[in-house]
Amino acid sequence: MPIEIIREKITPDKLKKLCEDSFGKTIKIVVDIDRGILAAGGELHADEEAILLEDGSRQEALWGGNFYPYKSAEERIEYLALINIRPTQGNKSMKIEDTTIRAKFRSICEKLLLGQDEQMA
Repeated sequence: MPIEIIREKITPDKLKKLCEDSFGKTIKIVVDIDRGILAAGGELHADEEAILLEDGSRQEALWGGNFYPYKSAEERIEYLALINIRPTQGNKSMKIEDTTIRAKFRSICEKLLLGQDEQMA
């Protein structure tokens, strides 16, 4: 599964292709909440994390989750990944616990993948 760093808004067709190349109707994503970019399309969040680190991201700014573009706007983001377990940053579970970080994560997903008012066909 090819991993892509997404820096600008992608088209619905591109999002559909990422899903088809990954898990069908979902993609794993890692978001850099400082740089406002994300990596998508890998099999493991750790692989996407590694690519973003190589690209200049800071570990502390990277958070993982899953994106379900065919679900409603309220249900399409899952803030769950092994890479999110960071006791030193106050995150003791796989879920992103900090509401501010979740809000940044969501905002970047909506800016680059699929906006709040957008739907996949």
